[in-house]
Amino acid sequence: MNRCSWCNEKNPIYVEYHDHEFGILNLEEHYLYEMLILESFQAGLSWECVLNKRKAFENAYDHFDRNKILSYDEKKINELLNNKEIIRNKLKIKASIENSKIFVEIEKEFGSFSNYLKNFWDENAIIENDKTTNALSDAISKDLYKRGMRFVGSTIIYSYLQAIGIIYSHEENCFLWKEENQ
Repeated sequence: MNRCSWCNEKNPIYVEYHDHEFGILNLEEHYLYEMLILESFQAGLSWECVLNKRKAFENAYDHFDRNKILSYDEKKINELLNNKEIIRNKLKIKASIENSKIFVEIEKEFGSFSNYLKNFWDENAIIENDKTTNALSDAISKDLYKRGMRFVGSTIIYSYLQAIGIIYSHEENCFLWKEENQ
């Protein structure tokens, strides 16, 4: 079975992600939040690196419970900085907490983060596999920066949109490839 060239088939975590998450539309709020936090840690690293630490992030970040993360203090930040199982970048950790606050503000403003995304997107999957940014990721990134989020550049947001299935990017030789919306 052929998969996208970027999928390390020797890594069962990556294969599972490729086959059962990547490019599959999932607008469930908890998933949107989890993936935004994880994608922000990808900046400067590979997605495989982040994915390999996903379980550790889930444990360290209280199963991505926004209400708990909103109350993280310096003690918790130091705990995260000393956790060898996750990516220990102080700027990214602090940004993840601040981004969580903004995520919740967006949910309140739009009723959900999913509704916020629909403000930019016409609800049809974008099928492309040869880009790292596009007009949609540019617009969302720009708005998130304006709201105060960090580590949400257009490339990170493009990856995020691929992860949650708004952008469908399986390669032509991949068994999951499709030419158009189905």
